[in-house]
Amino acid sequence: MISGTHALMSKLLYGAGLRLMECIRLRIQDVDFGQNKIFVRGGKGGKDRTVILPKNIREDIQTHIEHVINLHHRDLEEGFGKVYLPEALARKYPNAESETRWQYVFPAKKRSVDPRSGRKMRHHVLESGLQKAVKCAVDRAGILKRAGCHTLRHSFATHMLENGVNSESYKRCWDMPMSKLRFTHMSCNAKLTIFKVRWTGCMI
Repeated sequence: MISGTHALMSKLLYGAGLRLMECIRLRIQDVDFGQNKIFVRGGKGGKDRTVILPKNIREDIQTHIEHVINLHHRDLEEGFGKVYLPEALARKYPNAESETRWQYVFPAKKRSVDPRSGRKMRHHVLESGLQKAVKCAVDRAGILKRAGCHTLRHSFATHMLENGVNSESYKRCWDMPMSKLRFTHMSCNAKLTIFKVRWTGCMI
């Protein structure tokens, strides 16, 4: 059964159509509660895009980020609190690595030495943790179809099409070329007949 942070991440993959690493690498400033949006920076192909912030997990995300902010403040008090930034950003904003806004939404439990700088920082969680949690949930649910983290993103896409979302809105939110829209819809439908009923009913 998925619970805690892994459950929240799973709901983001489905509810916002995020790729695994897009979710893992979210920064606090990327979540806009005022506009109910999530800004995806440097997604597939290095592209930026904006996706919806699911209303039904808005409070959970807010509570989670409050805990992350408190964790960051404790790190600062202990003489740490820095986070990795791409080299260009680090040069442009030399103090940003210690700012709350740049911290990961899903930080690791422990600080670790960044091999690039040799400094102790708090990196994001490992993607393998969520992958294992989802696989375990799928197995326990008795789902025989192949399913994983990316299935949640495809479920989001299929349900958008089923609910009549126009193709332009779909493209902007899901970041997929038109040539793949119909294929994705057809390939996901059979899998979701089993997956969406059993998953939403007993796993999260």
